[in-house]
Amino acid sequence: MACGGRPHARSITAQRRDRIRLRLETIGDPPPRRIGHVGSKVEVLFAAGNEALAAGDWAAARDSFQTALEREETAEGLVGLADALWWLGEIQDAVGHRERAYAEFRRRPDPVNAALVAVRLCVDYRANFGNFAASAGWLARAARLVEEFRLNPLRGWILLLEAYEGDDPSLSESRAREARELARQSGDLDLELCALSQIGASLVDQGRVAEGVALLDEAMAGSLGGEGGSRDTVVFTSCHMIASCSRCAELERAVQWVRAADRFTKRFGCPFLYAFCRTLYGSVLFATGAWKEAEVELQTALEMSKGSLPALHGQALASLAELRLAQGRIEEAERLVAGFEDHFVTAPVVAAIHLARGEPAVAVATIHRRLHEVGEDRLESALLLELLGEAEIAQDHEETAVDRGRTLSELGASLSCQVILARGERLLGHAVAAGGDAGGGRRHLETAIAAFVRLEMPLEAARTQMLLADALLEVEPDVAVAKARAALATLEDLGAERDADAAAALLRQLGVRAARSGPRAIGTLTKREREVLFLLGEGLSNPEIAERLYISRKTVEHHVARVLSKLGVSSRAEAAVEAVRQLGPGSAQK
Repeated sequence: MACGGRPHARSITAQRRDRIRLRLETIGDPPPRRIGHVGSKVEVLFAAGNEALAAGDWAAARDSFQTALEREETAEGLVGLADALWWLGEIQDAVGHRERAYAEFRRRPDPVNAALVAVRLCVDYRANFGNFAASAGWLARAARLVEEFRLNPLRGWILLLEAYEGDDPSLSESRAREARELARQSGDLDLELCALSQIGASLVDQGRVAEGVALLDEAMAGSLGGEGGSRDTVVFTSCHMIASCSRCAELERAVQWVRAADRFTKRFGCPFLYAFCRTLYGSVLFATGAWKEAEVELQTALEMSKGSLPALHGQALASLAELRLAQGRIEEAERLVAGFEDHFVTAPVVAAIHLARGEPAVAVATIHRRLHEVGEDRLESALLLELLGEAEIAQDHEETAVDRGRTLSELGASLSCQVILARGERLLGHAVAAGGDAGGGRRHLETAIAAFVRLEMPLEAARTQMLLADALLEVEPDVAVAKARAALATLEDLGAERDADAAAALLRQLGVRAARSGPRAIGTLTKREREVLFLLGEGLSNPEIAERLYISRKTVEHHVARVLSKLGVSSRAEAAVEAVRQLGPGSAQK
């Protein structure tokens, strides 16, 4: 149905079944058993459940199907209840009911409905639980039914799922194009839109971003317009859109489609219902500065992914940890990914935490493990490569970081991918400036700022402005002040406390007073920073602190800088006074 139009009397899933049944009858296969030849009360409840599904009244649909199933369990009732539960976010129960429905359809036998349920379970297990083995098993089961019972109208859906499951984006594109051609021949508009979306996603994965997002746009327009008739199609195309836009940082496009889906969302609920898509949706909101909304979506994704395989739950944890890290809540970020530190999906945020802690060598080891798994020429490797370059700069390996930044920038330009270009230019500018060429670094950093602004990524734009201000500290102090002020305003608006403290400290270094509303409280310090502050109060030098805490001198320098920034003081002497005032003598463990 078109979004906002009159609800159909029967569920969209039932209509799709009937369309497939008619196609099967035309090629000579016997029609499967029809729905609802049971007692009149159950028939009434079943009809009411279908009407509620069509209207998007998920609670009413759930109640009707549950009551009908209490009187007599039918596969159709189980499917209807599963659909209602799925939209209500009760994913585990929904999948359980679908599996029971599949078994009942097989016992009849009713291969068409059994295959349709198997198709849906394939997607459920992959997108909601990250369980690739179960997903592949349900795909194989659906394919066997299609082959054994000559269910030709379903062959396109099998091809689509093979594309969806595939790890090779070129092969996925080929399978999806075959599925689209079958959809055209059979007139299955839902399949055509889903296949179009899959082709677009596969092209983005290949780095052919402009081609891919154009097809994703087309699929989104058709599905939101109700062209296919199934709300499942909206979910499938929306998930592909948000995933692909996240990978290539087409964040403005993602936000525009989220807004375009607003009418659908208000009527039926969030189309990013799979835990995987919900996590990415929250990440897009975070990247574009909508941190409160991002928090809600990421917490929801975290709850939805409990009981999923580690990859999916770990991704939700990592995304929320990234938000916490940006808010300056490092210890909370660490707690979120505790136990997942060696998992591939958490590698970027774990590496970023180590950098924030002043532990670049550990960050390098973390990044290298992940890059070994995915390679350096994938879209998702861009953030890792930039983090690796930042770690190299922290280890005084600017020349290596320059080469890495240049390679990353060239890759972004060749793929027409703005986020890779922006990250490459930022790393290149930072490394060049760190090597002593402020003017050369400025050109690259300004390019990066412009790109991040176009991408509507305010945190990254502000962080880049900070790097530019630091580069111009001595050669153009007035420009440095302007850049630091602009960065501070953005960072305070976002709630990026750690970065805002750094911006305020830089402004104080430039002679600008009252950069923030007041000194930061002692409570914002981490446990290790409190230890460093206490030892500053004892009058220890950096080498002495390093020896006392069994850490490197470079790490001590990072901790001292963070302490000065957070406390709003400009010297070790002021920090020592603050230590005695707030911690008191002999208070290292306070």
